[in-house]
Amino acid sequence: MGKKKMSKKKSRIITRSILAGLLVIVFGVNIALYQFREIITSYFTTMNTTSKESVAARDKSKKLVEQIADEGIVLLQNKDNTLPLKTTATNKTKVNVFGWSFTNPIYGGTGSGSTDTSTAVTPKAGLEAAGFQVNDTLYNDYLALKMQRPIVGMNGQDWTIPEPEASFYTADRMKQAKDFSDTAIIFIARSGGEGADLPTSLDGADTFNEKGSQQGPTGQRFGNKDDLDASKHYLELSNREKGMVEAVTKNFNKVILVVNSSNTFELSWVKNYSQIKSVLNIGGPGQNGFNSLGKVIAGTVNPSGKTVDVYATDLLDAPSIKNFGNYDYVVKNADGSYSQAFDSGKVGLNYVDYAEGVYVGYRYYETAASEGAINYDEKVMYPFGYGLSYTNFKQEVVPDSLSWNDKDISVKVKVTNTGSVAGKDVVELYYSAPYTGKLEKSSIVIGAFAKTNEIKAGESETVTLSFKVEDMASYDSNKAYTAKGGYVLEQGEYKLMLMNNSHEKIADVASKNLSQVVYDSTARSTDKQTAVNQLDGNVTGEGSIATYLSRANGFANLKDIDKNQTYTIKSADGKTTSKVKGTLVDSSFVKYVNSKRYDVPADTKTSAPTTGAKNGKKLKDYVGVDIKDKSWDALLDQLSVDDMVNLVVHGGYKTVELTSVGKPATLDYDGPSAISSFLAKTKVSGISFPSEVLVASTWNVKLAESMGQCIGAEANSYGVTGWYAPAMNTHRTAFGGRNFEYYSEDGLVAGKMAAAVTKGYQSKGGYVYMKHFALNDQETNRTFGVLTWANEQTIREIYLKPFEFAVKEGGAKAVMSSFNSVGNTWAGASSGLLKQILRNEWGFKGMIDTDFYMNGGGISAYPYMVFELGIRAGNDTYLTGVAPMGVPSANTKSNDTLWSLREASHNMLYTIANSGAIKDGLSTDTPTWVKITIGVDVVLVLAILAGLVVSFRKSNKKEEVEV
Repeated sequence: MGKKKMSKKKSRIITRSILAGLLVIVFGVNIALYQFREIITSYFTTMNTTSKESVAARDKSKKLVEQIADEGIVLLQNKDNTLPLKTTATNKTKVNVFGWSFTNPIYGGTGSGSTDTSTAVTPKAGLEAAGFQVNDTLYNDYLALKMQRPIVGMNGQDWTIPEPEASFYTADRMKQAKDFSDTAIIFIARSGGEGADLPTSLDGADTFNEKGSQQGPTGQRFGNKDDLDASKHYLELSNREKGMVEAVTKNFNKVILVVNSSNTFELSWVKNYSQIKSVLNIGGPGQNGFNSLGKVIAGTVNPSGKTVDVYATDLLDAPSIKNFGNYDYVVKNADGSYSQAFDSGKVGLNYVDYAEGVYVGYRYYETAASEGAINYDEKVMYPFGYGLSYTNFKQEVVPDSLSWNDKDISVKVKVTNTGSVAGKDVVELYYSAPYTGKLEKSSIVIGAFAKTNEIKAGESETVTLSFKVEDMASYDSNKAYTAKGGYVLEQGEYKLMLMNNSHEKIADVASKNLSQVVYDSTARSTDKQTAVNQLDGNVTGEGSIATYLSRANGFANLKDIDKNQTYTIKSADGKTTSKVKGTLVDSSFVKYVNSKRYDVPADTKTSAPTTGAKNGKKLKDYVGVDIKDKSWDALLDQLSVDDMVNLVVHGGYKTVELTSVGKPATLDYDGPSAISSFLAKTKVSGISFPSEVLVASTWNVKLAESMGQCIGAEANSYGVTGWYAPAMNTHRTAFGGRNFEYYSEDGLVAGKMAAAVTKGYQSKGGYVYMKHFALNDQETNRTFGVLTWANEQTIREIYLKPFEFAVKEGGAKAVMSSFNSVGNTWAGASSGLLKQILRNEWGFKGMIDTDFYMNGGGISAYPYMVFELGIRAGNDTYLTGVAPMGVPSANTKSNDTLWSLREASHNMLYTIANSGAIKDGLSTDTPTWVKITIGVDVVLVLAILAGLVVSFRKSNKKEEVEV
């Protein structure tokens, strides 16, 4: 008996159901695509690097990259005038290069600061282009090892230092090298990047989690078991590297050391090897900066770079190291055991104390030496501002050129090239202020600097250095002279010194006894309002620092600035224990931090702002209109609530289009070394510029401005307006994971460079997001909102200084706030920081974006980044890079929130109005993937509808026949 056939009626019903289901699926998919349209668009967005405009901009950038590297390489040592190694095109100088990293160097850093260097010039190519013949046999032997550069990234870090064991350097291999050349170059490299700080101990205590760890102290791996050594840190010779150095110095008497690292490398061991004649440092050189390494070694470029950090003999000796890294707040349980303190968002409470105060880098070493607390030569290898040349320069103050009145200081310095080859020099002017014991002060601070042009042998150039008298004032956070805090120029003798570097004096320029000036009733000339303590509620009270380092009695309290103790804590489930360094707090402190992090104050506004008005205004009408002009109200009144919310909550790598006011969408891409499409499918970036350390090492502000201009020109060619750069946090220690993308330990050097890059980029119509504002000077626990404690003197004089320059001199139009907390308050929710200091005091006009934000829609990656607190404190937009995932929901029933949304929209619209987005009329064309989707939708819907029509027609014909 055969199967019973399905009736035609039933078949038609099933067919219709399937077609109807397909129609529902199509609509459902389109709804999902609409929800995820922004992240899909970001993923498929590509930068056109082949257009005529792009090619021209990229070619110009490449030339500048090499110019920056030419001037940013620092010659640290050159005994017996070993360098340069003369070579010619017809008579190439042969060199051996030892060190596996020569085959796989460091071009920059990782994370959001990473760039595409797949086509970058290699060190080998750079040497060969300069006329050297590299020992290919040795080079290929390293390649044959098939070693890989370990990953140091945001999803876990492998801190293995790749280098073969000492047995690699066999007698035969060394004989081949000696037969090839009597010159050896040792090449050592160190990596760093976003997500973790560099290890201060290679103890192998941490294990690697294959899934990695987003930002914490775990998720790390140490390979090469013979390299594991608890007494060593990542920034000194590993055991394997030491074996290589021993083998090389045993066989060669002319050795050149090249350190390829943006983090200050510990070099005291060099003193033990007389064979090492010359030492060069090259930070991440970017796309073609290794060409410069070859030119410097060959002498076709005379090195003129200077250090931007002090090179300590022992990097673990600095006071800042005593409070750097992972520290937990600990609570005592009822049974006497200890547990880590967590906030109500289940985030562990971590902290870092800036107890060294203003004594960071050279400020500590120079002051301690002047107080007789240390032997400088034993503690410091190379001073701040130090670098050698292949020629000699004489610097002398031009007679009668000094001008020092109540407001300004200016002096001219004549620089003469007394050597035999052309070169450039850096002129450094320092000052010392009287120490009375009331305000902490470094014994010496750099006040101004300048880079000469190239000076031919026997010729001279005169440069002018100037700064304001008020720049020598200290900040009185402890209210020794002021009622509310403020800047104070203490009475006493002030001195000016012309220096080769922070330690070597050329000449005393002048000294002057100044009367006391307290900037409390009147502001400093560069401030829009008088500076007073704005962060007291954040950085004082329980949990804050009890003892700050003081130079009194030769830094007698140095032993007291480390309050951390070791506790054995229980895991959350109580099954395991571990030892942590931290501080004991009680439940009241945890409750207080929770309140600061999560409690949204009650409304103060009794009415909502006007929305949805029909005033006929367009954003293009407001180009050049001051942000405080009342005419903005008419435009802002046109915004709907949805307009304001969309503009504010979708700030990841873009700003959205608002048709109601004629605002185009913009693209805002990452940095800081190039324009990079960080989330795109195709990892394409602009030309990779050198790391910020190398840029700063040029001490050439003009080059920094040119860098901004070049990247700005590239951005224009890619259709990009905003740039998440420059980054300008402080090298508080040598171990900061992102030191490669920050300029210096000194705020003047960092600030002048950042201001120049900012000015250059924005001259092309874009806007920078200077970052990370503020005190984001370590990676450890940053995304846990690490409570960063410092008094306001330390914050203002050291850590805010670069940002202040970028605003006042660079005119920065946008800011990225930081993950960490300033004291007990998330930086993005600190009105004292964002509104009072940044806007009201410094005069910033523009918009403020968060760092990467995922805290909404059921996702609480960083729950302490509370939207309502941030928007009310002045954080205008949110970097929701994976929208709609993690996008916050605005409480639009709150009048205070609505007014804050209006103010944020005002700041954003003002920024866009004064950018090339309006001037050049950026395209808002429908993305290609959307066009394809629409086409597919049309075909599918028509096909489904056609199928339904055919089905119903057949049904109707059947019914007509039956009738």
